[in-house]
Amino acid sequence: MANIMIRRGDNGALSFYLPKKDLEDDIVSLEFDTPERWGGELVLKDGSRWYFDPLETQPRLPITVKAKRMGGEDD
Repeated sequence: MANIMIRRGDNGALSFYLPKKDLEDDIVSLEFDTPERWGGELVLKDGSRWYFDPLETQPRLPITVKAKRMGGEDD
């Protein structure tokens, strides 16, 4: 599991940041994006997929969560 930061970029899109690797990319999809449930699987612009346990409400951004890379090793 890795600590990732999710924030809203200048263009209004969600942005993913992994400090350990200095990796930043746009999030192209998020499994749950409603006021009642937020999170789950996210897909980055580069095609990589990450997962974090969904939250019961939409958080204030930026937020740091523990996430696991899907289909690959933990970073």
